[in-house]
Amino acid sequence: MKVPLCLALLALAALPLQASAQKYPEKSVRMIVAFPTGAAHILGVLVSEKLREGLGQPFVPDFRPGAGGNVAAEIAARAPADGYTLLLTSGSIAISPALFPKLAYDTFRDFAPITGLASVPNVMVVHPSVPAKSLKELINLAKANPGKLNYGSGGFGSGSQLGSELFKSLAKIDIRHVPYKGASLAMTGQLSGEVDMVTSTVPSTIPFINAGRLRGLAVMAPQRVPAIRNVPTAAEAGMPELEVATWYGLFAPARVNPEIIERLNAEVVKFMRAPDIVSQLNKVGLDPAPSTPAEFAKFVRAETEKWGRVIRAANIKPD
Repeated sequence: MKVPLCLALLALAALPLQASAQKYPEKSVRMIVAFPTGAAHILGVLVSEKLREGLGQPFVPDFRPGAGGNVAAEIAARAPADGYTLLLTSGSIAISPALFPKLAYDTFRDFAPITGLASVPNVMVVHPSVPAKSLKELINLAKANPGKLNYGSGGFGSGSQLGSELFKSLAKIDIRHVPYKGASLAMTGQLSGEVDMVTSTVPSTIPFINAGRLRGLAVMAPQRVPAIRNVPTAAEAGMPELEVATWYGLFAPARVNPEIIERLNAEVVKFMRAPDIVSQLNKVGLDPAPSTPAEFAKFVRAETEKWGRVIRAANIKPD
């Protein structure tokens, strides 16, 4: 039987692509990391080192901070789709589409999700002077005093603002926003009593909750956190929809060979599930969250839709 010429040509055209995927990587890989400090730095160094060990070529972290992760995303979106440029970024890639109307990249058109990496649960805390010992009491207090309570954040469009705005929307309450120039300054304002409430990552609040300098009302995650085991989850406090996490994931430019995506995914998932890596990340407040490319793509889309609704409802504009 004769093979039609067009099918033969398609088969021949696919051969170099298949060969390149089987040999990948044949040279060093650039991993653009969107943030130079904190969890992104820890993950950038860890993932680069473990991929080097597993795949036999250097994976070099290239820290490109700026514009809430958008600088790194723009660089990665313009890179060749050959698997030799990757992007490690945070949930900012799901928040930016609603926050910035003129992005130089499209989260879904320009990127191929590889895997989730890790997440950090958030917690709602209040100053001890606030007469609310639970989430329900805080809601009742806010409803009895509309516009009088306030919350601090790391600035317009920050995760701390979005978490608090999600709470406001779900509880249907009026609490004023007090923006600071960064999450650390918002925490300082919270500790001094300048603001009543803050949504923050669990690791940054643990010492203050345990010392009684802040009161934890709800962990915004499905499980309690052992280090602050007396703080209930939002679901236990009566608000299961209040889930907020700072998460990180790995992406490639769109149109990268799916076999390369699968190989990277398999390698990352393998070491991110290793007991020593899980223990190492848990010690710095990170919960490993590896996933399949399809699972991660579904998660990113859900996060984009979720925070888009919050941003539009609260009419949040970037600084």
